[in-house]
Amino acid sequence: MINIDELKFDEKGLIPAVVVDVDSRKVLTVAYMNRESLEISIKEEMTCFWSRSRQELWRKGETSGNRQHIVNIMTDCDRDALTVLVRKDGPACHTGADSCFNDYVFQSDTISDFSLDALMTLIEGRKTEKKEGSYTTYLFEKGIDKILKKVGEECTEVIIAGKADDKAETVYEISDLVYHVMVLMIEMGISLDDIKRELASRHVIDHKVKQEKMTK
Repeated sequence: MINIDELKFDEKGLIPAVVVDVDSRKVLTVAYMNRESLEISIKEEMTCFWSRSRQELWRKGETSGNRQHIVNIMTDCDRDALTVLVRKDGPACHTGADSCFNDYVFQSDTISDFSLDALMTLIEGRKTEKKEGSYTTYLFEKGIDKILKKVGEECTEVIIAGKADDKAETVYEISDLVYHVMVLMIEMGISLDDIKRELASRHVIDHKVKQEKMTK
């Protein structure tokens, strides 16, 4: 663990803090901390920054309720910048947006920025704004029974490909399964965050079970 004394604050006593969502890994905002705000953040496990415009401390979510619970704080190799991994209670941006970073300055035509979050948003859009000829829209129109049937079929395909020890085919079939499971999630109102939280809780439980087995 790095001691605060090892950090390099600038001539104004500040250090930049890049705040990142623990679930989506999206950059939420970039703010500044001084020694006092960093100490408060560590003590309270909630983000506290130094406002350069108001020249005062400000705890994120103090008035809006959109607090940021700190998972960890890391520094770079030069000790002059921080990343703050958080689980947020609400939007990070004062505009009400999930992140302060939303406007592209450049976007490659050849390199994709695919993410599961973006795919979930796309699938959800096919339910709320039905698109003619869309397979996803077709599944939503057919309803839960059809969606569950497809999930079952894709599970079988994964098993067959895995049993055949065909890596490429297994990857293909797992991708199909993941897509249909995500359709099911949207249909049932389940978010990726719901799944991440459940998996995180199971990791803790599994760790405890292993410890119990070792002591017996």
